[in-house]
Order: sequence, then structure tokens, then C-alpha cells
Amino acid sequence: MPEAQKEAPVRHYESVVILHPDVPEQEQKNFFKRNHATIQKFGGSVHHIDTWGKRRLGNLIKKMRLGTYFHTTFEAKGDCVAELERLMLIDERVLRFIHVRLDERKGLSQHVEEFHRTLAEAHKREQEKEAKAQARRAAQSGGAPHGARGPREVTYGAKRGGTGDDDEESGEEI
Repeated sequence: MPEAQKEAPVRHYESVVILHPDVPEQEQKNFFKRNHATIQKFGGSVHHIDTWGKRRLGNLIKKMRLGTYFHTTFEAKGDCVAELERLMLIDERVLRFIHVRLDERKGLSQHVEEFHRTLAEAHKREQEKEAKAQARRAAQSGGAPHGARGPREVTYGAKRGGTGDDDEESGEEI
């Protein structure tokens, strides 16, 4: 009796893709249309695509300091992810990518809501951190605007620890 082929289950995935910062918007759309077509070909569907825009990279990638970030959630079979990764490895516009399988017990909309909530909390913490840093800089400068300093006393010709009369004692002519 031949063994029955078991159909691969459709799973939930999340993806972050970093494209070259100089890729025009139309090429970005074409890139994601091709990904969408690949996902559909494997019996899946795209749930959402978020554009984070150009951001500074944590580390240089191909001598680039910036990249255009995208976040996507979709449903597909495992073969689809392998094909997407193969296509992204070939495409020179793609700097980095990652696909993560999500927990099946939650729906994709719950994952997206949780993701947006986490982003909002991180943004709020970043703003609070920046406000504290500005307050600390203001306190250190005595309330003066950032970068403003008081007058400095500068003496020319005096040696450290001395009174400046050392030149006469050494017998040097000035």
C-alpha cells in the first residue's frame, strides 16, 4: 500500500526585510508584488505589510549605514518560506531578511496588534529617555542652552603648577 502524501499545514509567519536605501518606491512595490504572488502560488495569503521607512542600521551592511525596513505577516506553507528566502538571497536589493514562524494559537491580527503595542511602548520609552537626557544636559550646563559655556580663563606662557615667573629663573631670554 503506497504511503499517502501528507499535505503541509498552512502556518503563520512574520517577516522583516531590509532593502537598499536607494531602491525607488516603484521597485519596492514590484518586489512585494512578486513576494505576494509567490505566497499565493504556495496556497498562502499576505495579511499586512508595514513600511518603517529609512532607518539607521545597527551595523554596516555592504558599506551601507541606512536601509529601508518592511514588516510583513502572512500565512503559507513551509515550502513558500524556503522559496521566498531563495529569491531574496538572489536579489541584490535585499540587504537582510528574517522569517519567523508565529504561534498558531493566536490569530495574525492578534500578533499584529501586539506588535504595534510593543512598538508604541518602545517609542514612548525612547521619548522619556530623550527627555531625561535633555534635562540632565540642561542641569549640567547650569540652565544655559545646549552647547553654551561660560567664559574660560586662558593663560599663555605659564607652566603648569608655576606662577609664570619660571622663565626668569631659568635664565632663558624671551
